Amino acid sequence: MRGARRVVGASMLRWARAWKLPHGGLGPPGSSFSRVHFMPSSGGGRVGAQPRPLPLSYKLLDGEEALPAVIFLHGLLGSKTNFNSIAKALAQKTGRRVLTVDARNHGDSPHSQDMSYEAMSQDLQGLLPQLGLVPCVLIGHSMGGKTAMLLALQRPELVERLIAVDISPVETTSSSNFETYMAAMRAIDIPDEVPRSRARKLADEQLSSVVQDMTVRQFLLTNLVEVDGRFRWRVNLDALAQHLDKILAFPLQQESYPGPTLFLLGGNSQFVHPSHHPEIMRLFPRAQMQTVPNAGHWVHADRPQDFIAAIQSFLV
Repeated sequence: MRGARRVVGASMLRWARAWKLPHGGLGPPGSSFSRVHFMPSSGGGRVGAQPRPLPLSYKLLDGEEALPAVIFLHGLLGSKTNFNSIAKALAQKTGRRVLTVDARNHGDSPHSQDMSYEAMSQDLQGLLPQLGLVPCVLIGHSMGGKTAMLLALQRPELVERLIAVDISPVETTSSSNFETYMAAMRAIDIPDEVPRSRARKLADEQLSSVVQDMTVRQFLLTNLVEVDGRFRWRVNLDALAQHLDKILAFPLQQESYPGPTLFLLGGNSQFVHPSHHPEIMRLFPRAQMQTVPNAGHWVHADRPQDFIAAIQSFLV
Protein backbone atom coordinates (compact mmCIF):
# COMPACT_ATOMS: atom_id res chain seq x y z
CA MET A 1 0.00 0.00 0.00
CA ARG A 2 1.30 3.41 -0.87
CA GLY A 3 2.01 5.71 2.02
CA ALA A 4 1.92 9.45 2.12
CA ARG A 5 4.77 11.65 3.25
CA ARG A 6 4.16 15.23 4.14
CA VAL A 7 6.35 18.15 5.17
CA VAL A 8 5.70 21.44 7.01
CA GLY A 9 1.92 21.40 7.21
CA ALA A 10 -0.87 19.10 8.28
CA SER A 11 -3.64 18.26 5.88
CA MET A 12 -6.05 21.14 5.55
CA LEU A 13 -9.55 21.66 4.24
CA ARG A 14 -10.86 20.11 1.08
CA TRP A 15 -12.00 22.29 -1.77
CA ALA A 16 -15.74 22.59 -1.30
CA ARG A 17 -16.68 22.67 -4.95
CA ALA A 18 -15.46 19.14 -5.51
CA TRP A 19 -16.00 17.76 -2.02
CA LYS A 20 -18.53 19.12 0.44
CA LEU A 21 -17.40 20.63 3.70
CA PRO A 22 -18.99 18.94 6.73
CA HIS A 23 -21.95 20.80 8.13
CA GLY A 24 -21.17 23.13 10.98
CA GLY A 25 -17.41 23.06 10.82
CA LEU A 26 -14.36 24.28 8.95
CA GLY A 27 -12.81 20.88 8.47
CA PRO A 28 -13.12 17.16 9.07
CA PRO A 29 -12.74 15.79 12.61
CA GLY A 30 -9.13 15.96 13.66
CA SER A 31 -8.12 18.50 11.03
CA SER A 32 -5.60 21.00 12.29
CA PHE A 33 -4.98 24.66 11.64
CA SER A 34 -1.38 25.55 10.96
CA ARG A 35 0.61 28.61 11.82
CA VAL A 36 1.72 30.77 8.93
CA HIS A 37 5.44 30.98 8.21
CA PHE A 38 7.07 34.28 7.23
CA MET A 39 10.31 34.58 5.27
CA PRO A 40 12.33 37.63 4.27
CA SER A 41 11.79 38.92 0.77
CA SER A 42 13.66 36.87 -1.82
CA GLY A 43 16.43 38.20 -4.00
CA GLY A 44 17.61 40.91 -1.62
CA GLY A 45 16.61 43.62 -4.08
CA ARG A 46 19.70 43.15 -6.26
CA VAL A 47 19.11 43.66 -9.97
CA GLY A 48 19.43 40.36 -11.82
CA ALA A 49 19.69 38.32 -8.60
CA GLN A 50 18.08 34.88 -8.65
CA PRO A 51 15.13 34.64 -6.26
CA ARG A 52 15.91 32.55 -3.20
CA PRO A 53 13.90 29.31 -3.08
CA LEU A 54 11.52 28.84 -0.16
CA PRO A 55 10.89 25.50 1.60
CA LEU A 56 7.48 24.70 0.16
CA SER A 57 4.91 22.55 1.91
CA TYR A 58 4.01 19.41 -0.01
CA LYS A 59 2.38 16.00 0.16
CA LEU A 60 3.93 13.07 -1.70
CA LEU A 61 2.09 9.86 -2.54
CA ASP A 62 4.43 6.95 -3.12
CA GLY A 63 4.62 5.01 -6.37
CA GLU A 64 6.96 3.41 -8.88
CA GLU A 65 10.28 5.25 -8.96
CA ALA A 66 10.93 4.07 -12.52
CA LEU A 67 8.00 6.17 -13.78
CA PRO A 68 8.10 9.99 -14.00
CA ALA A 69 6.29 11.49 -11.02
CA VAL A 70 3.20 13.68 -11.47
CA ILE A 71 3.34 17.14 -9.89
CA PHE A 72 0.22 19.27 -9.27
CA LEU A 73 0.44 23.06 -8.91
CA HIS A 74 -2.70 24.90 -7.75
CA GLY A 75 -4.03 28.29 -8.80
CA LEU A 76 -4.35 31.67 -7.09
CA LEU A 77 -5.97 31.46 -3.62
CA GLY A 78 -5.87 27.66 -3.81
CA SER A 79 -3.72 25.06 -2.05
CA LYS A 80 -2.34 21.56 -2.49
CA THR A 81 -5.53 20.14 -0.94
CA ASN A 82 -7.46 21.19 -4.08
CA PHE A 83 -6.02 18.05 -5.70
CA ASN A 84 -6.31 15.60 -2.76
CA SER A 85 -8.84 13.21 -4.26
CA ILE A 86 -7.49 13.53 -7.80
CA ALA A 87 -3.92 12.88 -6.63
CA LYS A 88 -5.01 9.72 -4.78
CA ALA A 89 -7.01 8.46 -7.75
CA LEU A 90 -4.18 9.12 -10.20
CA ALA A 91 -1.62 7.41 -7.96
CA GLN A 92 -3.88 4.35 -7.78
CA LYS A 93 -4.65 4.29 -11.50
CA THR A 94 -1.11 4.90 -12.79
CA GLY A 95 1.15 3.54 -10.05
CA ARG A 96 3.13 6.79 -10.18
CA ARG A 97 4.37 9.01 -7.39
CA VAL A 98 2.13 12.08 -7.14
CA LEU A 99 3.19 15.34 -5.49
CA THR A 100 0.89 18.20 -4.51
CA VAL A 101 2.55 21.48 -3.53
CA ASP A 102 1.55 24.71 -1.82
CA ALA A 103 2.90 27.74 -3.69
CA ARG A 104 4.62 30.46 -1.67
CA ASN A 105 2.09 32.68 0.13
CA HIS A 106 -0.49 29.87 -0.05
CA GLY A 107 -1.52 26.94 2.12
CA ASP A 108 1.20 25.87 4.58
CA SER A 109 4.11 27.30 2.59
CA PRO A 110 6.11 30.32 3.83
CA HIS A 111 5.14 33.89 3.10
CA SER A 112 7.34 36.25 1.09
CA GLN A 113 7.01 39.67 -0.52
CA ASP A 114 8.30 38.20 -3.82
CA MET A 115 5.38 36.76 -5.79
CA SER A 116 6.95 36.61 -9.26
CA TYR A 117 6.78 33.57 -11.52
CA GLU A 118 10.57 33.54 -11.53
CA ALA A 119 10.48 33.09 -7.75
CA MET A 120 7.83 30.37 -7.92
CA SER A 121 9.85 28.55 -10.60
CA GLN A 122 12.97 28.76 -8.42
CA ASP A 123 11.06 27.25 -5.50
CA LEU A 124 10.31 24.18 -7.62
CA GLN A 125 13.80 24.03 -9.09
CA GLY A 126 14.97 23.64 -5.51
CA LEU A 127 12.30 21.17 -4.36
CA LEU A 128 11.84 18.70 -7.22
CA PRO A 129 15.48 17.56 -7.63
CA GLN A 130 15.82 17.40 -3.84
CA LEU A 131 12.95 14.88 -3.75
CA GLY A 132 14.33 12.92 -6.70
CA LEU A 133 11.26 13.68 -8.81
CA VAL A 134 12.85 14.88 -12.06
CA PRO A 135 12.21 14.66 -14.90
CA CYS A 136 8.52 14.87 -14.01
CA VAL A 137 5.05 15.35 -15.46
CA LEU A 138 4.14 18.91 -14.47
CA ILE A 139 0.43 19.82 -14.21
CA GLY A 140 -0.50 23.38 -13.29
CA HIS A 141 -3.86 25.10 -13.03
CA SER A 142 -4.19 28.84 -13.75
CA MET A 143 -1.39 30.56 -11.75
CA GLY A 144 0.14 27.11 -11.22
CA GLY A 145 -0.05 26.55 -14.96
CA LYS A 146 1.99 29.67 -15.62
CA THR A 147 4.54 28.55 -13.04
CA ALA A 148 4.68 25.14 -14.71
CA MET A 149 5.13 26.69 -18.17
CA LEU A 150 7.93 28.97 -17.00
CA LEU A 151 9.75 26.11 -15.27
CA ALA A 152 9.50 24.00 -18.44
CA LEU A 153 10.84 26.87 -20.55
CA GLN A 154 13.70 27.64 -18.14
CA ARG A 155 14.68 24.06 -17.25
CA PRO A 156 13.26 21.70 -19.91
CA GLU A 157 15.44 18.84 -18.65
CA LEU A 158 13.39 18.78 -15.43
CA VAL A 159 10.03 18.37 -17.21
CA GLU A 160 9.24 15.16 -19.11
CA ARG A 161 5.86 16.50 -20.22
CA LEU A 162 3.62 19.42 -19.33
CA ILE A 163 -0.11 20.04 -18.81
CA ALA A 164 -1.39 23.63 -18.51
CA VAL A 165 -4.96 23.71 -17.19
CA ASP A 166 -7.13 26.55 -18.56
CA ILE A 167 -4.36 29.12 -18.86
CA SER A 168 -2.08 30.57 -21.55
CA PRO A 169 1.51 31.94 -21.54
CA VAL A 170 0.13 35.47 -22.03
CA GLU A 171 -1.44 38.13 -19.85
CA THR A 172 -4.72 36.95 -18.33
CA THR A 173 -7.40 39.44 -19.20
CA SER A 174 -10.55 37.37 -18.53
CA SER A 175 -9.71 37.76 -15.11
CA SER A 176 -11.51 36.84 -13.02
CA ASN A 177 -12.59 38.71 -10.18
CA PHE A 178 -9.58 37.86 -8.06
CA GLU A 179 -9.01 41.49 -7.11
CA THR A 180 -12.61 41.72 -5.91
CA TYR A 181 -12.32 38.43 -4.04
CA MET A 182 -9.19 39.53 -2.21
CA ALA A 183 -10.65 42.90 -1.26
CA ALA A 184 -13.72 41.14 0.16
CA MET A 185 -11.52 38.71 2.11
CA ARG A 186 -9.44 41.54 3.57
CA ALA A 187 -12.61 43.30 4.76
CA ILE A 188 -13.82 40.33 6.82
CA ASP A 189 -14.23 41.04 10.54
CA ILE A 190 -14.64 38.07 12.89
CA PRO A 191 -14.66 38.51 16.70
CA ASP A 192 -12.05 36.61 18.72
CA GLU A 193 -12.85 33.32 20.45
CA VAL A 194 -15.94 32.44 18.41
CA PRO A 195 -16.57 28.77 17.54
CA ARG A 196 -15.35 27.57 14.16
CA SER A 197 -18.86 27.03 12.82
CA ARG A 198 -19.84 30.57 13.79
CA ALA A 199 -16.63 32.04 12.31
CA ARG A 200 -17.24 30.35 8.99
CA LYS A 201 -20.88 31.46 8.94
CA LEU A 202 -19.90 35.07 9.68
CA ALA A 203 -17.21 35.06 7.00
CA ASP A 204 -19.62 33.55 4.47
CA GLU A 205 -22.28 36.16 5.25
CA GLN A 206 -19.79 39.01 4.89
CA LEU A 207 -18.37 37.64 1.62
CA SER A 208 -21.82 37.04 0.14
CA SER A 209 -22.49 40.74 -0.45
CA VAL A 210 -19.57 40.81 -2.92
CA VAL A 211 -19.13 37.17 -3.97
CA GLN A 212 -22.56 35.91 -5.01
CA ASP A 213 -21.47 32.45 -6.18
CA MET A 214 -21.71 30.10 -3.19
CA THR A 215 -19.16 27.63 -4.56
CA VAL A 216 -16.62 30.43 -5.01
CA ARG A 217 -17.25 31.55 -1.41
CA GLN A 218 -16.75 27.99 -0.16
CA PHE A 219 -13.49 27.83 -2.11
CA LEU A 220 -12.29 31.10 -0.56
CA LEU A 221 -13.33 29.90 2.91
CA THR A 222 -10.93 26.95 2.69
CA ASN A 223 -8.28 29.60 3.46
CA LEU A 224 -9.84 30.55 6.81
CA VAL A 225 -7.79 29.13 9.70
CA GLU A 226 -7.68 29.50 13.46
CA VAL A 227 -4.47 30.79 15.09
CA ASP A 228 -4.41 31.26 18.87
CA GLY A 229 -8.17 31.72 19.09
CA ARG A 230 -8.36 34.17 16.19
CA PHE A 231 -9.49 33.45 12.64
CA ARG A 232 -7.36 34.71 9.80
CA TRP A 233 -6.61 33.96 6.15
CA ARG A 234 -3.65 31.65 5.61
CA VAL A 235 -2.93 33.17 2.18
CA ASN A 236 -0.74 36.27 2.17
CA LEU A 237 -3.39 38.66 0.85
CA ASP A 238 -1.14 41.71 1.10
CA ALA A 239 1.57 40.23 -1.14
CA LEU A 240 -0.96 38.71 -3.56
CA ALA A 241 -2.87 41.98 -3.94
CA GLN A 242 0.35 43.97 -4.33
CA HIS A 243 1.62 41.70 -7.10
CA LEU A 244 -1.66 40.76 -8.82
CA ASP A 245 -0.48 42.43 -12.03
CA LYS A 246 2.56 40.09 -12.10
CA ILE A 247 0.36 37.07 -11.40
CA LEU A 248 -1.98 37.94 -14.28
CA ALA A 249 0.97 38.57 -16.63
CA PHE A 250 3.58 36.10 -17.95
CA PRO A 251 7.34 36.73 -18.27
CA LEU A 252 8.50 37.22 -21.84
CA GLN A 253 10.42 34.17 -23.04
CA GLN A 254 12.53 33.49 -26.12
CA GLU A 255 13.35 29.79 -25.87
CA SER A 256 10.71 27.14 -26.49
CA TYR A 257 9.97 23.93 -24.58
CA PRO A 258 10.51 20.86 -26.80
CA GLY A 259 8.52 18.32 -24.77
CA PRO A 260 4.94 17.07 -25.20
CA THR A 261 2.47 19.66 -23.92
CA LEU A 262 -1.28 19.56 -23.34
CA PHE A 263 -3.44 22.64 -22.89
CA LEU A 264 -6.53 21.32 -21.08
CA LEU A 265 -9.35 23.85 -21.30
CA GLY A 266 -12.76 24.25 -19.67
CA GLY A 267 -15.50 24.31 -22.28
CA ASN A 268 -17.37 27.05 -20.40
CA SER A 269 -14.27 29.13 -19.63
CA GLN A 270 -12.94 32.19 -21.46
CA PHE A 271 -9.42 32.16 -20.02
CA VAL A 272 -7.75 30.73 -23.16
CA HIS A 273 -8.69 32.65 -26.30
CA PRO A 274 -7.94 31.68 -29.94
CA SER A 275 -5.77 34.81 -30.14
CA HIS A 276 -3.39 33.13 -27.65
CA HIS A 277 -2.70 30.17 -29.96
CA PRO A 278 0.23 31.69 -31.91
CA GLU A 279 2.15 32.39 -28.69
CA ILE A 280 1.26 28.95 -27.35
CA MET A 281 2.65 27.29 -30.47
CA ARG A 282 5.75 29.51 -30.51
CA LEU A 283 6.73 28.52 -26.98
CA PHE A 284 5.29 24.98 -27.00
CA PRO A 285 5.64 23.67 -30.58
CA ARG A 286 4.40 20.18 -29.58
CA ALA A 287 1.29 21.55 -27.89
CA GLN A 288 -2.09 19.95 -28.32
CA MET A 289 -5.42 21.40 -27.16
CA GLN A 290 -8.20 19.50 -25.45
CA THR A 291 -11.48 20.90 -24.16
CA VAL A 292 -13.45 19.39 -21.27
CA PRO A 293 -17.16 19.99 -21.93
CA ASN A 294 -19.33 21.47 -19.18
CA ALA A 295 -16.32 22.65 -17.18
CA GLY A 296 -15.50 26.18 -16.13
CA HIS A 297 -12.09 27.56 -15.17
CA TRP A 298 -11.70 25.06 -12.30
CA VAL A 299 -11.75 22.07 -14.65
CA HIS A 300 -10.54 19.57 -12.05
CA ALA A 301 -13.35 20.51 -9.65
CA ASP A 302 -16.15 20.71 -12.23
CA ARG A 303 -15.35 17.47 -14.08
CA PRO A 304 -12.88 15.45 -11.97
CA GLN A 305 -13.38 12.14 -13.82
CA ASP A 306 -12.92 13.74 -17.24
CA PHE A 307 -9.89 15.60 -15.89
CA ILE A 308 -8.27 12.36 -14.67
CA ALA A 309 -9.10 10.59 -17.94
CA ALA A 310 -7.45 13.37 -19.97
CA ILE A 311 -4.28 13.13 -17.87
CA GLN A 312 -4.16 9.34 -18.18
CA SER A 313 -4.56 9.54 -21.94
CA PHE A 314 -1.75 12.09 -22.21
CA LEU A 315 0.57 9.93 -20.09
CA VAL A 316 0.28 6.93 -22.42
